[in-house]
Amino acid sequence: MDGNSKESEAQRTTRRQKQKRALAEISVDGSSDDPAVSTGAVVQRQKVSDSNQSGMVITVAAEEMDEHEGLDEESLREHEEVTKVKNVSRVELGKYQMNSWYFSPLPKEFLARAGGVIDVLYVCEFSLNYFIRKEELLRFHKRQGKSLLRHPPGNEIYRNGKLSMFEVDGAEEKIYCQNLCYIAKLFLDHKTLYFDVDPFLFYVLCEVDERGFHPVGYFSKEKYSDVGYNLACILTFPSHQRKGYGRFLIDFSYELSKAEEKVGSPEKPMSDLGQQAYKPYWTSTIVDFLRNHSSKVKSLSIMEISVQTSIMAEDIIFTLNQLGILKLINNVYFIAASSELLEKLAKQHPVKNPRVDASKLHWSPYLTEVKKDKFSIFSKKRSVDDGLRPPGGF
Repeated sequence: MDGNSKESEAQRTTRRQKQKRALAEISVDGSSDDPAVSTGAVVQRQKVSDSNQSGMVITVAAEEMDEHEGLDEESLREHEEVTKVKNVSRVELGKYQMNSWYFSPLPKEFLARAGGVIDVLYVCEFSLNYFIRKEELLRFHKRQGKSLLRHPPGNEIYRNGKLSMFEVDGAEEKIYCQNLCYIAKLFLDHKTLYFDVDPFLFYVLCEVDERGFHPVGYFSKEKYSDVGYNLACILTFPSHQRKGYGRFLIDFSYELSKAEEKVGSPEKPMSDLGQQAYKPYWTSTIVDFLRNHSSKVKSLSIMEISVQTSIMAEDIIFTLNQLGILKLINNVYFIAASSELLEKLAKQHPVKNPRVDASKLHWSPYLTEVKKDKFSIFSKKRSVDDGLRPPGGF
């Protein structure tokens, strides 16, 4: 996921220690003075083991995620040393010129031609070939002529108005997908970024006009994930941010999961910016679901919500906990929210446009054997312990 952690290792260690103390000191009503308790996406379940605590209501605590988790201090210093100096100042993509944010491991031979640092990287928005000088890009366009595809080299699987989505197979279009990774790295901070694109599918979102299909963002996805990830990396180009395209890409990844009849989750750990993108989406989607179903059924299970939304159960638990409406009584989860509160939350966290119109999606998922796929919705069963039965109603 995109984002950048600017803390030192010592600061991260201190933050984790403070978080652990806050989790240990969390009060009966789930309140805490430490803001770290309210961040993250890995849910830790509080156990009610003392018989004197029977019937006690507590809030499920959440653990913060760190995108650099697993790196020791030496590796982290090496990562920061290599990536702290940008090797490209600006990127020109189509009619937009954008300041780059991070280092990108462009081929050494290419960087050597520019003396190691590039002022402006000129990118063909259709093929994603990149050049040091504008004249080289213009010659490339002239040489290609009418043979230049004016869209990503894949299958168009979605078209609604001016928005179009293309699926590009990393194994079939290696150069295009590798170039996409190189360019994306200029705006993403990762401890690793994989350029072995064969195992991935790339979903490129484009704006359509009379000149062709202009890329505005993308997400990648493993062809098969044994841990249920439905999104590996996501980026909206800076020139097209604040248009709702990041949310659209997230929504699209879940629509693919629905078509696959699976539940899914973004690749973990998530960066700070990744959490900022996903938390509003999860919140608005789950609140909207509860608001629309609270009057139709007497009880809901986490798995039932998961099956309907394709959001993984732990992400649902995390979101409900962030909203402060998930309680744990005698090891059973409950939603403590009235209809009035859900209406209030729906206004605070509305489902925003642009939305994905599932009827415009024309896509066939890879077939897998349901019995062996634990992320298939058909393998999800309701258990007594995950019942979301609201005390006194929603």
